[in-house]
Amino acid sequence: MVSPIGIGVGEFWKAALEGRAGITAIESFDPFPMDLYRCRVAGQVREFNPAQYLEGPMVERVDRYAQFALVAAKEALADAGLRMDQVRAHRVGVIMGAGMGGMVMGEREITQLYQTQRPNRVHPNFIPTITLNSASGIVAMVYGAKGPNLTISTACSSSAHAVGQALNAIRTGQADVVITVGADASITPLVFAGFCSLRALSTGFNDRPEAASRPFERQRDGFVMGEGAAALILESLPHARKRKARIYAEVAGYAATSEAYHMVIPREDGVEVATTMKLALDDAGVTPAQVDYINAHATSTVVGDAVEVKAIRQLFKSRADRLAVNATKSLVGHTLGAAGAIGSVACALAIDTGMVHPTRNYDDPDPACALAGISTQVQQRRVRVAMMNAFGFGSNNAAVVFKKFAA
Repeated sequence: MVSPIGIGVGEFWKAALEGRAGITAIESFDPFPMDLYRCRVAGQVREFNPAQYLEGPMVERVDRYAQFALVAAKEALADAGLRMDQVRAHRVGVIMGAGMGGMVMGEREITQLYQTQRPNRVHPNFIPTITLNSASGIVAMVYGAKGPNLTISTACSSSAHAVGQALNAIRTGQADVVITVGADASITPLVFAGFCSLRALSTGFNDRPEAASRPFERQRDGFVMGEGAAALILESLPHARKRKARIYAEVAGYAATSEAYHMVIPREDGVEVATTMKLALDDAGVTPAQVDYINAHATSTVVGDAVEVKAIRQLFKSRADRLAVNATKSLVGHTLGAAGAIGSVACALAIDTGMVHPTRNYDDPDPACALAGISTQVQQRRVRVAMMNAFGFGSNNAAVVFKKFAA
């Protein structure tokens, strides 16, 4: 995990259970004055020094989002006790979700090109660094994973699909292990300005950054952009048992749909979101009555949050108010392509620890979004089945189902 509330799963989870906010003011987009930006807060990974975690050329030659991905993958592999010299390299894949790719280097190079008017001085690694699959390729090369190597880019649902496609790769026998990563680092002058122009970001809490991301709450006024990465090791059960791996949870089901409706707004009746969740449950072989916890997409937008709750009520009916529901984005902001992987880690940890982290800033519940299971406090629950939702621009929906593993 690389997140605005901690680098490393332990640090992240401790902060999450405390309900700690990782949203802070953006100090500068030099040379642009910050008062020209309607939103001036974000979930930033502060004091990140790649040299503390990485060695050799990866410290300086790759984009920030790829550095995040490498650090998260390194931690996940160590936690899993997976030694690449003891497995078949062609049976280990890398599937990654990324929404924007190498935007830090991309913006820097295009700015320098137009300022200097010297096309012969563009960085020689510009192209392989900014491509969306650069991080997945780098992770595979660093760790010697020679199985399927894929990058999925479906905006905010990217790494949810990466988890789902990793599940499918193992189910269909393409791999025994998949290093599954979500990463984005796009708090850059141009990308941030674009989201501001789209009027998607919160603007009412520039003087109180920690209060800006408030899913399901009456005063929410847009999402807060974040950055970070999370990695999970997905593994077939026989392979995991053979090496006596620690198992946090079973990835049990997955669904991917398109609303075919609008580039940035979900259908307001919630039918398509409910359908996606139902398909994921069907794939997992569980019923709505068996679900204990939902890690909601919950970006803190006026329309999106209400639609997701409407869909939850449609599918779960009277059980909707008995579910534990939380919004990780209330703590870290919306990390775009990394959001699904971060939510997946939260699901696995909730199953493993029996604790559901609080939703921050849920002070005055919006009646259109109110669910009894949303809480500003830690909830101690026996979580046997968890669901993670992720919806992206381009009318894209994903849902992943996790189960407590029964040995």
